[in-house]
Amino acid sequence: MFRGNHPTRVDEKGRLKVPAEFKRVIDEKYAQKFYITSLDGIVAQVYPFEEWERIEQKLAALSTFNATKKKFLNRTNYYGQVVEMDGQGRLLVPQILRESAQIRGEVAVLGNLTYLEVRNLEAFRREIDEQAFTEEDTKTLDELGI
Repeated sequence: MFRGNHPTRVDEKGRLKVPAEFKRVIDEKYAQKFYITSLDGIVAQVYPFEEWERIEQKLAALSTFNATKKKFLNRTNYYGQVVEMDGQGRLLVPQILRESAQIRGEVAVLGNLTYLEVRNLEAFRREIDEQAFTEEDTKTLDELGI
């Protein structure tokens, strides 16, 4: 499982240096192939390819006429690319996503159980400051048994 925030850098060529904490999980559990995508062009989602294939299998079982499926696929395909980790533990973030999400220099890399999120560090800090965790959020978690 991926957990925590381990800030790192994206170099001038758009390569994300995978933080050591996450690299250990990848080396233990996954291959070196990934699907990097986004639903909104602001947050990059880095899926080990095995995890992305699980999502694709669920999508393949849905009707081709399902509007939400089509919307999801349009977005994830628009921003998405299959990439392989290089020998130095780096992943090339798709250029269209780097530009739209302003992913360069210092970035936040967050563990989300089965995938990683990569975000512009300053924009993420602002979002955390502006979006308080509310009593309604706590109630929802309680209803989910968390």
